[in-house]
Amino acid sequence: MDRIAVLGATSWGLTLAWLLAANGRRVTLLTRSEEEAHALAHSRTSPRLPELRLPEAIRFLPAAAAEPVDGVVVAVPAQSLRASVGAASLSRSVPVLSAAKGLETETGLRMTEVLAALGWPDALTAALSGPNLAAEIAKGLPAAAVVASRDAAVAAEWQRALATPAYRVYRSDDVVGVELGGALKNVIAIAAGAAAGLEAGSNAIAAIMTRGLAEMTRLGTALGADPLTFQGLAGVGDLAATCFSPLSRNRRLGELLARGHPLEQALDIIGEAVEGVPTAPVALAKAKTLGIDVPVTEQVAAVLAGRATVIEAMRTLLSRPLTEERPLPGLVD
Repeated sequence: MDRIAVLGATSWGLTLAWLLAANGRRVTLLTRSEEEAHALAHSRTSPRLPELRLPEAIRFLPAAAAEPVDGVVVAVPAQSLRASVGAASLSRSVPVLSAAKGLETETGLRMTEVLAALGWPDALTAALSGPNLAAEIAKGLPAAAVVASRDAAVAAEWQRALATPAYRVYRSDDVVGVELGGALKNVIAIAAGAAAGLEAGSNAIAAIMTRGLAEMTRLGTALGADPLTFQGLAGVGDLAATCFSPLSRNRRLGELLARGHPLEQALDIIGEAVEGVPTAPVALAKAKTLGIDVPVTEQVAAVLAGRATVIEAMRTLLSRPLTEERPLPGLVD
């Protein structure tokens, strides 16, 4: 896999393009417009990620003018993935890697399912997830991730393309678990951020993260994931980084909501996609259909929809009936 197109000039898209170029791949970054392509080609950086300087070897083209490549990385927000891919000139006969972490609101589909609906064979789709804060990776700080595909050869191709001395990439065949871990942890991180915004302390954040992991595992297992995936990089690893790091947009949203900012104002302040917002009601709907208890997700969805304040949601969680702790998947606790 030599020639790779990265669709999306997001912080994560720029970082992945940089990683791929560092590994000697011939990278083309596909943008929304010719103007955006020209601007990036001239500046070689972005206000979203000023610490990252893109090498001259990276080319920039509008997505509609994409050229033939050996692989495609899709690094756009989950809710715009279908439209962005649909507007791009991309072959469906090469491997495609989703770097988006979310569930499509209209269909409830995972991102590789959306890519399959857009024409890629299942065997050529893959997903990347893990505790990957773009700003840290762009500084060359160490990190790890997991790439999942039903085809072991496809997963290995992406593993080799992305791994660097500071960015360790593992393989998995649990596409469902890796994608759900990356999507569901964003919802839990909003709750963790709300606890931080209320100055509830580290104990509260750790409790939310732990109970959140339990409900992520219950729901994920019911949807076909391997429960052990949630103990790995795509589960507890990504969840920990997103819940505790001030770089996390989902945590930041929770903090802003707890401090009294209306949702739309908080989103404007952050200025980039906050994937947990559209994911929360989709995850809750899936859980209700399957009869899975997801109390943290339920309260996050209530706050986002204006049905509860952050304080009311916290009180609801703390006043739930006392039970045994049953962290094993499938057991209601």
